[in-house]
Amino acid sequence: MKLIKLDAIDSTNDFLKRLSVEQSLENFTVVTAESQTRGKGQMGAKWDSEIGKNLMFSVLVNNVLNTISEIFDLNVAVALSILTTLEKNKIPNLSIKWPNDILSENKKVAGILIENTIKNNGEITSIIGIGLNVNQINFDNLPKASSMAVISKKEFDKEIILNQLIVCLKSNCDILQNKLTTQLWNSYNKNLFKKGIPMAFSLPNGKKFMGIIQGVNSSGKLEVKIENDSIETFGIKEIQLLY
Repeated sequence: MKLIKLDAIDSTNDFLKRLSVEQSLENFTVVTAESQTRGKGQMGAKWDSEIGKNLMFSVLVNNVLNTISEIFDLNVAVALSILTTLEKNKIPNLSIKWPNDILSENKKVAGILIENTIKNNGEITSIIGIGLNVNQINFDNLPKASSMAVISKKEFDKEIILNQLIVCLKSNCDILQNKLTTQLWNSYNKNLFKKGIPMAFSLPNGKKFMGIIQGVNSSGKLEVKIENDSIETFGIKEIQLLY
């Protein structure tokens, strides 16, 4: 893989998008930064990180997805790549909080933001942004966040973790290209946070209700059994998990 290391940047996703327009990049080009001034999460949320402590990087992935209908397959592959990497480093009690947060116990240790571009010829280019809390210890203003170091009570080599993660990602992308997505989806749904457990949800209008997560469908929507035993599906901006 081609690795571009930066000290500080506005956003590794934005930088990699600009670079991919200016020049031809090899597949799985990676851009890392010690600090981001405009790190991004889902739905425009800001990703805050202590300088030099964590992994903040973006990966260019070309021609893994064939059609727009497969876009969430890549989310699944990326989430499982992080999960596998954390498992290799003995981080316990892992789960995937739909759609793209990785938790240990109930604490967020990683987040994902994928931005896709469809070219005129139909090719899909994806910029995968990943924030992984590695060696940060202080989360005073982030009560639902944690890190590998906090959980394991030791520091980690960020470069080793990055290399492990990219190896996992390449492997899972090979699975996507070989049309063997069922095994990835089964693992994703198996590791869903709070699956099968009654929990509270909130709608954009503020209304709260109880439901039970059943899984995620191929479009990336959350399937929830509600009080009348019917199954309703929700998109990313249509529901919030309360925990």
